[in-house]
Amino acid sequence: MPSDPPVLFGLEAAVTDPPELLRRARAFGLVCNQASVDASFQHASSVLAQRFPGRLRALFGPQHGLWSTEQDNMIETGHARHARLGVPVWSLYSETRKPTQAMLDGLDLLVIDLQEVGTRVYTYVWTLTYCLEACAQKGIPVLVLDRPNPLGGEVAEGALLDVAYRSFVGRAAIPMRHALTIAELARHCNEVMALGADLHTVRMPGWRRSMLWPDTGRAWLPPSPNLPRFEGALVYPGQVLLEGTNLSEGRGTTTPFEQFGAPFIEPWRLLEHPQVAALRHLVLRPFAFEPTFQKWQGKTCSGWFLHATDAVALRSYAATITVLRAVRESWPQQFAWRQPPYEYENEKLPIDILAGGDGLRRFVDGELPWSELDRLALAPADWLQQVRRCLLY
Repeated sequence: MPSDPPVLFGLEAAVTDPPELLRRARAFGLVCNQASVDASFQHASSVLAQRFPGRLRALFGPQHGLWSTEQDNMIETGHARHARLGVPVWSLYSETRKPTQAMLDGLDLLVIDLQEVGTRVYTYVWTLTYCLEACAQKGIPVLVLDRPNPLGGEVAEGALLDVAYRSFVGRAAIPMRHALTIAELARHCNEVMALGADLHTVRMPGWRRSMLWPDTGRAWLPPSPNLPRFEGALVYPGQVLLEGTNLSEGRGTTTPFEQFGAPFIEPWRLLEHPQVAALRHLVLRPFAFEPTFQKWQGKTCSGWFLHATDAVALRSYAATITVLRAVRESWPQQFAWRQPPYEYENEKLPIDILAGGDGLRRFVDGELPWSELDRLALAPADWLQQVRRCLLY
């Protein structure tokens, strides 16, 4: 049997057969981070600077910085200068999360090459929307070099965000697990948010919606410091909700989001909860760990390590909601919701802006019956139909 053709990422396709917009650009900027590499692990800035000599004039870094050096939320990155390329490195997670008009001075194109993880609250897509907005105001076209959705493009999870809960972890009404690539997200957001950008994209030859990350044949590079493994990204759509609680999501360990817990947890007790016992495609292994920073720093946390037994069938959002309610029922006096601020939101509870509304919190608190789980955990059945005009594959 012949093997499938290799997947080319947008970066590789753009330098192999450059779109006219890139060929004629005299001075362009690049939004990227340390995961923006080609198949030979060459960074996008080096690849583009070599292919288009003298035309790469500025770099822009998202949350965690160009080289993913800042670990935690709301730890801002300063501006810098790239020593080898001799161009400014503007931080879009600093005193501003939107490129200023001065940062864009002298550019006639902005190229975006960021690895997203298929989850609404991952801030890179919202950095992208701010770039689209700023470039529309400046009259500069935007070229998005597409990269795979690590979770594939066929399954979505979670209700649409209520726009009353917009924040830097959600600016548009999309599900938690959205099933779109970053270029598709750009097209959708540019349309529904009326950003008005002159948006262009470079597709990925060989990529199919059924592919999870391992199917691409590429090594996993951490797109951010706390997703060092694909296994973490696989459970991230659900486990990121723990950021809105007093449970450790494993920050300060080597496998965040794959493990979680707190000092007050008795891990075996939860496994007897009927809804937890009924979970499929996921094993919760009793576990203990000691975070080196953030919640419960330096204290031994009892909890669980997550093992997906079927990556295709796993629905991590529903699984985490189930576990959260079971924890709330089992330790009602110790479990607590994290208080603001969170990702520059100073009033609404972090769990509400993460979930995109207050329904999930009310469900976990027992104000809504268990029968409401599907309504909260399932995306609209016609989600991919709703966004079909923006799909590239």
